[in-house]
Amino acid sequence: MDVFLIKATQLILALAFLIIIHEFGHFFFARIFGTKVEKFYIFFDPFTEIFKWKPGKYFGFFGSHHEIKKNNTNSNDTQGSDNIATAADVTATEITDKPSKKKSSFWGDTEYGIGWIPLGGYCRIAGMIDESMDTEQMKQPVQDWEFRAKPAWQRLLIMIGGVLFNFLLAILIYAGIVYATGEKYVPFRNAQLGMTYSPAAHEIGFKDGDIPLYADGKELNYPADAIMDMLQARKVTVLRNGKDTVNISIPEKFIFTLEEEQKEGKTPFHFMTYRLPTRITQVMNGEGAAKAGILSGDEIIAIDSIPTPSLFEFQETLASEANRVKKSTNSKEADVTLTVVRDNDASKATAKDTLQIPVHLSEGNKMGVGLEVDITKFYPAEEKHYSLFAAIPRGVEMGTDKLTAYAKSMKLVATKEGAKSIGGFGSIGAIFPEKWDWIAFWNIAAFLSVALAFMNILPIPALDGGHVLFLLYEIIFRRKPSEKFMERAQMVGMAILLLLLIYANGMDIIRLFK
Repeated sequence: MDVFLIKATQLILALAFLIIIHEFGHFFFARIFGTKVEKFYIFFDPFTEIFKWKPGKYFGFFGSHHEIKKNNTNSNDTQGSDNIATAADVTATEITDKPSKKKSSFWGDTEYGIGWIPLGGYCRIAGMIDESMDTEQMKQPVQDWEFRAKPAWQRLLIMIGGVLFNFLLAILIYAGIVYATGEKYVPFRNAQLGMTYSPAAHEIGFKDGDIPLYADGKELNYPADAIMDMLQARKVTVLRNGKDTVNISIPEKFIFTLEEEQKEGKTPFHFMTYRLPTRITQVMNGEGAAKAGILSGDEIIAIDSIPTPSLFEFQETLASEANRVKKSTNSKEADVTLTVVRDNDASKATAKDTLQIPVHLSEGNKMGVGLEVDITKFYPAEEKHYSLFAAIPRGVEMGTDKLTAYAKSMKLVATKEGAKSIGGFGSIGAIFPEKWDWIAFWNIAAFLSVALAFMNILPIPALDGGHVLFLLYEIIFRRKPSEKFMERAQMVGMAILLLLLIYANGMDIIRLFK
């Protein structure tokens, strides 16, 4: 339950933050161009809301509506300056807003609130056909502060404002992360043992020990981005046996093969991972390894004379050998012989002994050791730090790469395999870590911001991209689509989005019971 709460909290916090930024993009351009924004809400509020507030007017919780009275210090003051409202000024009297003769305020003419359905958010912009479907307003004479009264180019900027702000947010987050932490990674070329690949990767031509070099001619420099680059490429070039370059063709839907592979539990990692030696970092007193004389720093290279050149192969071989011994002895425990390499003189790096050590495994194939999994303990790492000004172009590069990769992956959604892989809030929540980690949280938030920007610009009615499509039509053909057409398009778009929402979250539920 604790893990669920941690993931759910991160999900809600990230979505709320991204929604605020997205809607503020619309709000910002609308107010710059003098367009009235009637409501600014996080989450949806059918029937009622959790909280609402209009500066200087009213506030309320769960549908209540409280007036904020303002008293003038001097009734003869022709300027009408207001005092700050006190607790005594707050009454339970519901009020109706009246048009003000004062100059429009950037913030003050909008009602702000929090809805109770966490499926998104919205800005209700005056004179616009949107999800509120306020058709009565559209029957009134056009006012100069309405969306429909503005030039097409201003309306276009208002509509792309949310997408633009989400993408800029992702860039700022990525820039902030590299500025705060830098980037530390092991280039593939430095990994002397190469990579370990999943069974599905073996089937298309990869071999354990291959070192990735290029994806469609693009050099694979950053491991964090390399896997997606490889999976979206047509051809990957690897270095094999330290001397031969080999080209491997990547099937178009290979990414779905890898997803099925993981769901079926055929591999503990996705596609590939660094091939590491099996080095002991800790020996627990009283356990089989300690009794056998295993020491911290020993490297295991074989089990019962079966070579285990990497950590992954060690884990597989240990399980299979232990099960073989248990079956032959009809026991829950097993004895195996480890071949270890040990430094016999710390002052001489080349002075090593190779030892054969019998070790007793307890139930569960445990011998009481800790194993090194830090890649930088085996291979030279590169670390790059960024100044504030250098971090910004790196953030732009990372944001652009994520957007490009996400856009490329979307072409697969229309396939049968892609439709099965669609997920809703459960799938999104699952990508957050089980323990709170701010760097991981912001990395995921940046990616979701990129995804939100891309999804919203799709030319579907009810999304920003649908409005942009109609505006481009107006700019090109110099005439607006009819309001009746816009209303029907909005309804169709909302129906499509509702069906997609039900389908995506339904797939999460189906996976939960599989």
